[in-house]
Amino acid sequence: MSTPRPKGNTPAKLLLATTLLAPGLLLVASAGTRGELWSTDFGMGVLALTVGRILAYLGLAAALVACLLAFRERRLMGVAGAALLIAGATIAGYVLQERRFTDAPRDVTTDVNEPPAFARGLAAERRLAGTDDSHPRACAGLEPASTQVAPETAAWALEKAGFTVFGTSPFRVDGRKQSAWFGVTHDVTVRIRPGRTDVRVAGRDRLKIGDEACRLAKAVAAELTP
Repeated sequence: MSTPRPKGNTPAKLLLATTLLAPGLLLVASAGTRGELWSTDFGMGVLALTVGRILAYLGLAAALVACLLAFRERRLMGVAGAALLIAGATIAGYVLQERRFTDAPRDVTTDVNEPPAFARGLAAERRLAGTDDSHPRACAGLEPASTQVAPETAAWALEKAGFTVFGTSPFRVDGRKQSAWFGVTHDVTVRIRPGRTDVRVAGRDRLKIGDEACRLAKAVAAELTP
């Protein structure tokens, strides 16, 4: 004769599976975005940050129910503990993301009066991606380099900041950077003039991801400053 399964085992496992929905969706959303099955705005903005957040709180509720079951049947403590750990880590990730992804300029530069222009090829890529034209803004602590750097130095500064160099000329160096998970793209141009080198970084996607553009611009500017 087969031994009947304990009464609370299946519901507890279903509750544990519920806590895995949000992390699972994040993986699917990331893979689909990197594989160009859908846009970054949909993959990250809709699936990961909207639907995923709902599933994260659903997972937390499921973990709490699993804990209640464990109080009644102590053999379920392991399942309940795992569910609570997964749900707690997922919610913590979303809370940290909400604090980081504040509303901030997506297009920043060291010269708001005469912003550096992107190279023709890079500008064409931005148009094909549907990027809206925007007026670059300043951000706190972002300053130009008060020297005329060599194009090789500018290219090195972009690489040190994580950008891939797109093209170089005697008075300008351009590049782009894609994030590892969702391929969020930022474009950069460094304009070289006598006695001054300016930087501009602009997001290609319409997502609000906090001060990432400013952070990247500062990283480039720091490498340009002797």
